[in-house]
Amino acid sequence: MKYGDYTYIWELKDWPNWQFNTAQLSPLIAEIHHARGYLFGNINHLGFDLQKEAFLEIISEDALKTSQIEGEFLDQDAVRSSVAKRIGLDIGALPNTNRHIDGVVEMILDATESGSMPLTKDKLFEWHQGLFPSNSVLNPIDIGIWRRDAKGPMQVISGAIGKEKIHYQAPPANLIEQEIDKFITWFNQESWLDPLVKAGIAHLWFVTIHPFDDGNGRIARAIGDMALARAEKVNLRFYSVSAQIQKERKTYYELLEKTQKGSMHIDQWLDWFLNCLLRSIQESQVTLQEVISKANFWQKHGGQALNQRQIKIINKLIDGFEGHLTSSKWAAINKCSPDTALRDIQELISLNILRKKDAGGRSTAYELIISH
Repeated sequence: MKYGDYTYIWELKDWPNWQFNTAQLSPLIAEIHHARGYLFGNINHLGFDLQKEAFLEIISEDALKTSQIEGEFLDQDAVRSSVAKRIGLDIGALPNTNRHIDGVVEMILDATESGSMPLTKDKLFEWHQGLFPSNSVLNPIDIGIWRRDAKGPMQVISGAIGKEKIHYQAPPANLIEQEIDKFITWFNQESWLDPLVKAGIAHLWFVTIHPFDDGNGRIARAIGDMALARAEKVNLRFYSVSAQIQKERKTYYELLEKTQKGSMHIDQWLDWFLNCLLRSIQESQVTLQEVISKANFWQKHGGQALNQRQIKIINKLIDGFEGHLTSSKWAAINKCSPDTALRDIQELISLNILRKKDAGGRSTAYELIISH
């Protein structure tokens, strides 16, 4: 039976017999393994405390970006707070989190920390419940169960009403149980596949089944992370594939659509996924350098009596503050008065931690003094 205007890969006779050229992918796989070995070598030199700090930054970024891919923007400080609490890291005054943010963080950490455990339907339901702790009045969905297609076939659509474009149509609800059974059996069994390739296929396969009303992309990325954790046999993650996918979001969606309307030959998808993974590992070196810079800074200035507002802004500056830091931005970020902001800044200038930027403008801007 044909569903919709296209023949989708799940309708093909050889579904899900994935086809790809292992020899063609081998050089890229070898490069990823080398890059990962180099990264872990640098991590091992950091020491336990800095490793946890790096893990905090990576997981926080992962939670933010896997949500941004779906058009959802979480509060950065609340995400860091949730991760810090979950891994037992003291980062000073912690803002309040909420059940949704905690659910996103919990899923990502669970996928990373339970790589040696089997993937189960119950785990998938648990992740889904964490992503949607309460239902939306405007867009109610089935939570913690497979979709039932009560409103018609599951379709990925864009465009205004009356001008919609259907990018993809998922298998009907009555096929989900058998499709998920095949997927989970494949995911949990030992395989000759390189784990990196398995992660790429797992991501594509799950999001193609699209078993939930919402949250399929986020869970697919978590499943990919789980496959990578199995390969690494460590329960700490020091790179974020989701952060890199978010940077390449347009290509990601275009390639998904092309692959899901194509054949069982998925070389193009795997080539992009593996290159994206490689770029995420390379990018993590920047995060590590920021963690080291922050540690060096606080080693030098840790004895200074600074308030929480000052510590918060300094850490933002070390992490890479967007735009210019002005007293008005200081006041807005810290929710304090302009006088308090100016007083905080003047204290840091007197301690030789901040200085006025040379560039002129209507508002005076400040920058951190970094000594190497």
